[in-house]
Amino acid sequence: MKALFLLLALALGQGTTVSAGPAVIECWLVEDAGGGRLSKRPAALVLRQGPGRLPPRPDLDPELYLKVNDPAGALQAAFRRYPQSAPAPHCEMSRYVPFPASANWAKDLSPEQNCPRSLDGTWFMVSMSSPVLGVSSLLRPQSEPQPESAPITMATVVLTVLTHTPITRVQLGKDALLDLSFAYMPPTPEATTSLAPGPPPFGLEWRHQHQGKGQLLLAATPGLDGQMPAARDGAVAFAAWDDNEPWGPWTGNGTLWLPAVRPFQEGAYLATIHLPYLQGQVTLELVVQKPPKVSLMPRPLVWAVPGEAPPELLCLVSHFYPSEGLEVEWELRGGPEGSFQKAQGKSWLSALRQHSDGSVSVSGHLQLPPVTSAQHGARYACRVHHPSLPALGRSSEVTLEVAGHSGPSLEDGVGLFLSAFLLLGLLKALGWAGAYLSASKESKKKVQ
Repeated sequence: MKALFLLLALALGQGTTVSAGPAVIECWLVEDAGGGRLSKRPAALVLRQGPGRLPPRPDLDPELYLKVNDPAGALQAAFRRYPQSAPAPHCEMSRYVPFPASANWAKDLSPEQNCPRSLDGTWFMVSMSSPVLGVSSLLRPQSEPQPESAPITMATVVLTVLTHTPITRVQLGKDALLDLSFAYMPPTPEATTSLAPGPPPFGLEWRHQHQGKGQLLLAATPGLDGQMPAARDGAVAFAAWDDNEPWGPWTGNGTLWLPAVRPFQEGAYLATIHLPYLQGQVTLELVVQKPPKVSLMPRPLVWAVPGEAPPELLCLVSHFYPSEGLEVEWELRGGPEGSFQKAQGKSWLSALRQHSDGSVSVSGHLQLPPVTSAQHGARYACRVHHPSLPALGRSSEVTLEVAGHSGPSLEDGVGLFLSAFLLLGLLKALGWAGAYLSASKESKKKVQ
């Protein structure tokens, strides 16, 4: 019975998953038009077909109306998980020619420089990107469009490289994990039988680009001997096939781990999977942030005399990153009408102060105008906006106390009590001194 419930729940979960995400991806075929110009033609990828026949697309060349066959299932699974609230992915296609890897460390992946005849024919490289998904797929279309309800071309997915975290945000000093997975199905039976059973050797390459500079961060060829370049910045990759089926399809993992990230590690990361004569690449962005700490001085109270300006307010915004995008606002909460408004006065920011971990600090200053007794109890707040903070930002506030406005406080009562006690003691001492002097004079008179 438990097994039956488990199968039912699994079936319901799969049914819910299949219904999500787009069924058709609108795309553009980008080609070289000569003279340094590019041309674009519309295309479409049918990932899954609903009930009934495919709708005709007279706006498309039948060779660019592609019904996708995905033996490994990675591409279709990625779009089954695609959130309905996410924007449609941007999709571009280009023609692809198989070729051996050019890097010296990957030369053993392609023992022959000439591409096998089994890889001849038309290939498309499809790149899709959105805030929630990055995909690169190699598609091999059939030579002739199929005479279905609408002229359409069948295309088989051979290699898919994807990430579910195309934009990764990590706090400064924390570890970063850049997700990468891939799937491969040999394009022809000949390509399968020419290799030993099991997944083929592959190469994993991670490159880092930041501020116009690029460098090889990590390279690996699991299962192959050869000299590999040393990894940089402590990077570690989980480079391995996930299964060991004899003839495919196969899925693999190439996730990158970066320990204790620093500011210089933000930027674009290019992840490339190299197979014999085939490559797929996706781009990920690493955003390093650290939210600021906000404190306001003097606090919790600021004192002022009617007609005079209160002491200068100092807003300390400390240990944040990046320095760009910081805004400091001054607010007056309360006041004569109990309003919430921009504080009046002269404000400015200090120069940035650098810290050893790459974070920065700055102080905001507010010089207030003279106050009136009606402003007693008003609250001045320093509100900070930064890309690492929620939309409302982060704030700190102080309360204005205007002298002579409020009734006696506890401290005033204690002071009055002590003053009265001292005054009473002084009067008693004077009385005792007067009585003593009077007694002394009377005793002197009696002696005389």
